[in-house]
Amino acid sequence: MEHTAKGLSAEELKAINAFTRREFREEDVYVFPVILCDNDIDRDFERFSDEALEALSKLYVGVTGIADHQPASSNQSARIFSCRTETVAGRQTSDGKPYRRLCAKAYLPKSEKNEELILALDSGIRKEVSVGCAVRRRICSVCGEDIAMCQHQKGKRYNGQLCFATLQEPIDAYEWSFVAVPAQKNAGVIKCFQPPKIAACGGRKGEPYQNMEVEKKLFAGEEQHFSAEEMQSLAERFKELEKKAFDGECYRDKLTKELKGLAAVALPGLSSETLGLMAKSLSVRQLDELKTAFEARTADLLPLHPQLASHNSKTGGNHNTIYQNI
Repeated sequence: MEHTAKGLSAEELKAINAFTRREFREEDVYVFPVILCDNDIDRDFERFSDEALEALSKLYVGVTGIADHQPASSNQSARIFSCRTETVAGRQTSDGKPYRRLCAKAYLPKSEKNEELILALDSGIRKEVSVGCAVRRRICSVCGEDIAMCQHQKGKRYNGQLCFATLQEPIDAYEWSFVAVPAQKNAGVIKCFQPPKIAACGGRKGEPYQNMEVEKKLFAGEEQHFSAEEMQSLAERFKELEKKAFDGECYRDKLTKELKGLAAVALPGLSSETLGLMAKSLSVRQLDELKTAFEARTADLLPLHPQLASHNSKTGGNHNTIYQNI
């Protein structure tokens, strides 16, 4: 968080009053700028894409600020009235990309009740923040698949390449909080996500998993205790994932069989065994791309002709030949 800027423009005051029931003057409100999140890799080995930051800059206008992600009306403290992205000149992310961040301005009314909070803000005691939002996709940095569906683990290295997830396609921004220890080094972030839409899975497309905290607890890497309700939630989640995994394997087998048939025409020198070994190392997306390429190659080698195509060049111009051959 940065220090409070003195003086509000007419546009800023108008933006604030868009959320109030009566007209507030500049001396009635306390305004402060805040860095919500950025595109650097955070402590959870996740990052926002630049496109996601742009989308969040629109979603966060009007969103209320709370403390410690506790969604209670009595916990509300401030509200964002403007938000934008900015590139910090000369600064890069940990993996060498231009550093971008999401900057907002928030307000709260000056009152006896808020004096303690305003003092904490001015003194830098209340500083770290974290956002709560939902995204549609989390892309693995190693394979390019949704990280919920691939075999890679965040924080591990594969052939020297760090595995992390890039958060894309935000669909909701529901709160931002003052916290003591944020996930992001420069702001802090908590995330929930929606599983990818995969036609072959036959599951609930686009429906978010509602018990992310239970799942996060499971993979925390230390001894945990689960209630009966949490165990039931995890059991249901595993059954759902098991079904999706089975459907995914069925789709993968179908793609592999189709590839072998197409390869017999497009690359006759490539054995079915070799192609099968290659297919095992490819993701479903890569298999689908390879199938498309083989289909195009096969179409070039075996061009299709309409069933009633004219053969005038071979029949000496007999226009009735196509009917005689039916």
